[in-house]
Amino acid sequence: MKKIKYIFLSAVLLGFTACNDDDYDYSPEAEPLPELTAGDADFSNFVAVGASFTAGFTDNALFINSQMNSFPNIMADQFAKAGGGMFNQPLMNDNFGGLTLGGMRITEPRLVFGGAGPVPLEAVIGPISVSTDITNNPTGPFSNLGIPGAKSFHLVAPGYGNIQNFPAAANPYAVRVTGSTPNASILDLAVAQTPTFFTLSEVGGNDVLGFATSGGTTGFDDITPQTTFDAALNALVDGLTTNGAKGAIGNLPNITSLSYFTTVPNNALALDEATAANLTGFFQALTGIFTQGLVQQGLPLENAQALASQYAITFNEGANRFLIDVPVTPANPLGFRQMTEDELLLLPIDQDALAQGYGSVVLTPDVLQVLGLLQAGGTPTQEQANLVLGAVSGIDNVDALDSAELSAIQEATAGYNQSIEAVATANGLALVDLNSILVEASTAGLQFDDYFLNTDLVFGGLVSLDGVHLTSRGYALMANSFLKAIDATYGSNFEASGNLAKAGDYPTNYSPALQ
Repeated sequence: MKKIKYIFLSAVLLGFTACNDDDYDYSPEAEPLPELTAGDADFSNFVAVGASFTAGFTDNALFINSQMNSFPNIMADQFAKAGGGMFNQPLMNDNFGGLTLGGMRITEPRLVFGGAGPVPLEAVIGPISVSTDITNNPTGPFSNLGIPGAKSFHLVAPGYGNIQNFPAAANPYAVRVTGSTPNASILDLAVAQTPTFFTLSEVGGNDVLGFATSGGTTGFDDITPQTTFDAALNALVDGLTTNGAKGAIGNLPNITSLSYFTTVPNNALALDEATAANLTGFFQALTGIFTQGLVQQGLPLENAQALASQYAITFNEGANRFLIDVPVTPANPLGFRQMTEDELLLLPIDQDALAQGYGSVVLTPDVLQVLGLLQAGGTPTQEQANLVLGAVSGIDNVDALDSAELSAIQEATAGYNQSIEAVATANGLALVDLNSILVEASTAGLQFDDYFLNTDLVFGGLVSLDGVHLTSRGYALMANSFLKAIDATYGSNFEASGNLAKAGDYPTNYSPALQ
């Protein structure tokens, strides 16, 4: 009976407490959010022009889910609440990624996380059939005109989407959007839709990216000259604003802060005390051999020693910087040196080769025999001396970016950004500072709702498995950055009214099972 009483009393008290909370709520009521307004902007016909980021390219491919999470499509979802219309995208046929032409693959399926790092999808799930063939494309016009791989001048070039020009002067992703007007430029396709609002993003990104990802190799991937970029940029903005359309334009981040360039540290030559001493001894021997060779060629001993001294590289126990190949010059006749702190190794570098002497010295039995001869006070033959000189295995140009190449990239990026800011100001466009966002992400990291993002490969949350393009969560952050800039320029209130993308709604890495 006593137990029943206590149960009854507890129930009464709980009931009283509940009533008390309802009747006396001392917590301040949340202020209601303002109603969404478009301000001075008209989002009824929104067109996005750009390259890979605009398309939604991620994990080294374009596929349905990545396109649905492209930053313009995320923006279009918010625009729809403020008078925005339909946003049509040239969707791929599957979630594998990859393209074919006449049944032959011309681009590969997406990357996935393989447990230790990024791997091709087929390495996890086995052979697949890529179903998107560029001879059988969806019907436009397309609101999303993001063309992966396009440089600034490609977007204004007639025939860039004409399959007859492929592969020399056409892009397969451009072929997918030109339809019955194969010689129309991407700009032509955008202007023909008479947009009321547009975004123009990563124009100029590929103008430096190809140079950077090839290790500064010259040729097809040379950095686009400033004058060429300016002409393309002005043509794009002039065309898009012809009918009074408003828009937002993003500047360019310093791409060498992305995971593709920062994942493999240049001081990853880890040595124990004995190996460090052996390498130091090797380069002392090399310096002596080279000095003798210079003297034999008639150079005074003092001059020969001064020139050869640059190769007397000292190694220490722990982390050491790799060696890179550089052009042979009178000042550096052997064509190698140790990397400086700011220089970068590229993501695809062969890590197994690094462990076997690539980036330092390949000590074959024959080389070790010559070193033993030198330690015993012997004099090597010319052939033996050449063996020692040839044992140095500097990192090739295609696997690294040296200081001069980095300076060229930074100079071009800064010049492009000056032009972007000037054209945005002259035309009253919203300017999105993507450069500052990447600086923050690559240094301190940044907070996006409940998630902390940085540029670390795989686990940083911002950059996808290819090390260059963003994750879907990264594209959501990018969409919000555009929306905030639009608020500031045109008086809309996406941020204040709570109409921004939520980080938790967008993934970072896609499952291999996604089909």
